[in-house]
Amino acid sequence: MSAADLTTPVPRVAMRRPSPRFLASELRLVLRRRRNMAGLVVLAAVPIFIAVAVKSTASQPGSDAPAFFQSITENGLFVSLAALTIELGLFLPLAVAAISGDAIAGEANLGTLRYLLTVPVARLRLLGIKYAAIVIFSFLATFLIAIVGMAIGLILFGGGDVTTLSGTQISFAAGLGRVALAAVYLSLALASLGAVGLFISTLTEQPIAATIATVVFSTASFILDSIPQVHWLHPYLLTHHWMSFGDLLRAPIAWDGVVHGLYLAASYGLVFFLAAWARFAGKDVTS
Repeated sequence: MSAADLTTPVPRVAMRRPSPRFLASELRLVLRRRRNMAGLVVLAAVPIFIAVAVKSTASQPGSDAPAFFQSITENGLFVSLAALTIELGLFLPLAVAAISGDAIAGEANLGTLRYLLTVPVARLRLLGIKYAAIVIFSFLATFLIAIVGMAIGLILFGGGDVTTLSGTQISFAAGLGRVALAAVYLSLALASLGAVGLFISTLTEQPIAATIATVVFSTASFILDSIPQVHWLHPYLLTHHWMSFGDLLRAPIAWDGVVHGLYLAASYGLVFFLAAWARFAGKDVTS
């Protein structure tokens, strides 16, 4: 018997191509949960409440109201922007925190994480699918508010040319594009918070704890951003540039805050996704 006969060839494991079925399955799991559906209903109800409240007063909001609220009666498009401003403080971060906090911790809590990894599914691929679902949900939640706000706003207040925050007017189509840009910008900002939640989700098996920790993270960022004594920290806070979406409603658009916000969101997203991968790759999965 030759040496060649004693050598056992090592079989090569074929690399699995990325499949949309896994992502579609994850999205169905996210969107079919009653608590997530209820959360989306609450998000959609806020712009309706704002529009009805402003319409019922039959008067212009006071001069101390935020800029978007002062413009609601002039053009219905501003209902969506006013709703995004209100929900950005708590409701939107809470919705994203609930999804991202449940991503890994929820599977571990239910005892399904171990079975997911024995399919087999590479841990990086699983983490990537989970984060992709978080990003898609961020876009879905933000655009749901924007679309419902525009719809109810146009019904109650009408449309027409849009008066920007700079005092100039642009066409309705251009205003519609500005609102869409604002929604995209906020979706990306919330997706970066989703990366933070995903990392926290790899640290625990309790999804509620991960959700609360993520909300505390975003809330602490808002609070620190309002304290002048730590102004040196402001440019590095996750939420510092979130309100810069209002600069998209100026003429011309003030891109500085938006660009810095996108850089910061990309940095947070990359750092915390890599941190989640580093934690999850070496994690001993027992449930």
